[in-house]
Amino acid sequence: MSVLAAESVVQSVDWLAVAPPTLTAVAALVVLVADLFLPEARKPLLGWISVAALAAGLLTLLPLLDGDRSTFCLVGEPGVCSYVADRFALVVQLVVLGGALLAALLSVTALRDESRRLPAGEYWFLLLSSAAGAALLPASRDLATLIVALEVASLPAFALVGLRHGDRRSSEAALKFFLSSVTATAVSLLGVSFVYAVTGSMHLTVIAEEIQQVDGQFAALARTGVVLTLVGFAFKTAAVPFHFWVPDTYTGAPLPVAAYLSVTGKAVGFSGLILVTVLAFPSYAPVWGPAMALLAALTMTVGNVGALRQRPDRDRSAVRLLAWSSVGQAGYLLVPVAAAAYTDDPDRAVGSTLAYALMYAAVNLGAFAVVAVVGRGRPAGRVDDHRGLYAARPAAALLMAFFLLCLAGLPPGVVGLFAKVTVFASAVEAGMGWLAVLMAVNVVIALVYYLRWTALLFRPAPEGAVPEGAAPDGAVPHGAALDGVVPHGDVPHGAAPGASSALDGPAPAAGRATAPPTAPPTVPLTAALVATALIAVALSGAPQLILRLTGVTLF
Repeated sequence: MSVLAAESVVQSVDWLAVAPPTLTAVAALVVLVADLFLPEARKPLLGWISVAALAAGLLTLLPLLDGDRSTFCLVGEPGVCSYVADRFALVVQLVVLGGALLAALLSVTALRDESRRLPAGEYWFLLLSSAAGAALLPASRDLATLIVALEVASLPAFALVGLRHGDRRSSEAALKFFLSSVTATAVSLLGVSFVYAVTGSMHLTVIAEEIQQVDGQFAALARTGVVLTLVGFAFKTAAVPFHFWVPDTYTGAPLPVAAYLSVTGKAVGFSGLILVTVLAFPSYAPVWGPAMALLAALTMTVGNVGALRQRPDRDRSAVRLLAWSSVGQAGYLLVPVAAAAYTDDPDRAVGSTLAYALMYAAVNLGAFAVVAVVGRGRPAGRVDDHRGLYAARPAAALLMAFFLLCLAGLPPGVVGLFAKVTVFASAVEAGMGWLAVLMAVNVVIALVYYLRWTALLFRPAPEGAVPEGAAPDGAVPHGAALDGVVPHGDVPHGAAPGASSALDGPAPAAGRATAPPTAPPTVPLTAALVATALIAVALSGAPQLILRLTGVTLF
């Protein structure tokens, strides 16, 4: 009898439901162990193992499309579970694992170019570990699993940002990222402890019921717990005023890591924010609804104004502009979350956020891929380095223009336009006309810097331009000083000694117009660029695919 009783309290595990994060985590361990035995010449195999593992993780999402699955449920209460693979979780896992896969393709080339500064084994282990935590988070349905998944996604990301050897900028970026994230986690844990104290449960569905029945003497504690939990997740989403770490972290990190953070980091923060607001605290909508609306207004405005103020001739200005742009895009993503507090159909509002996140992931990673292509020949990473790109690489220039137009929401980037319309619709339907108007103003502001960059691609290169790394008479190329970090005579940031001249060729004769020099893109870099282009073009031709996947209808 005791044996039967013991068996009755053992939770069953649905291994198919947990396959996406589990497979990614196992691959991380395999890469870490394989790194110990592979000789240095065979280390590139680790990258392809990681790419294959992330692709396999994406394939494991297909069997889960036939219906919701749940596991790690309380015995006797099948509706109270810690892991649920529903439509919301699958869409976010698609964004997370797809973004990690494209970042991995960018990383294969980056590790080859910087083999002495980026250790391959540690890099791939950290990337896969972070992706596993990010894939676990949207399926988490209790606060303990949610916080653990959040930290599993975040802690490896700190190390990825600061992994480049001998780079002061990278170390400073990692420190800022670490301090801000640790603060967010501490605030979240304090809020979670308060919520658990007043409800006696960690499961989101149970909290949603119990927090409505809190005694009057504990009401202030409950409100404080709700606010602190939301503030912690607002840090993770880079919402203003918790955005200060983003520009420096993106510019100091290796380019593929910045691309990964811009997509996966956003998905992690927003999925956690949606879970705690819509599932755990629906009765506190009058509290978090106005707060989310205010955060959305501040975030989109500060992000777009910050991007508008970027100087195109400044080193790392390309990534810095995309970083500020990502802050502005985070503001748009917050609009449907705020709308969920004022509507009778919060699932539709959440679907609007998911639709926008899918669009943003594809086109933003594509923009980073083009920046990576140009950066192989011009390591200073300026926006001005893209001047005349159409003359040197017409395909890359056209794709970059398409990605920027998608981010701006202009034709032919129809998918960007549809995504913005869904966000507009969610705000209008929720009765937040003022927020819709402010979003329209911010879209106009964003048009300025997106179109300015787009026009630069088709302008002729300046007369007498000297390719990066090919300055005459042994001079240090313009931009190699990296804002004063690298002393005179050192090689450009991210370039091996002598590499620039081999890639760019001899300096042109004075007075001749030259297109921006770019080293030939490698196969993985080309694959990432083609994949993002195909996705963006396909979705622009049939944007209803995203709306159908996320359960949103416009009309």
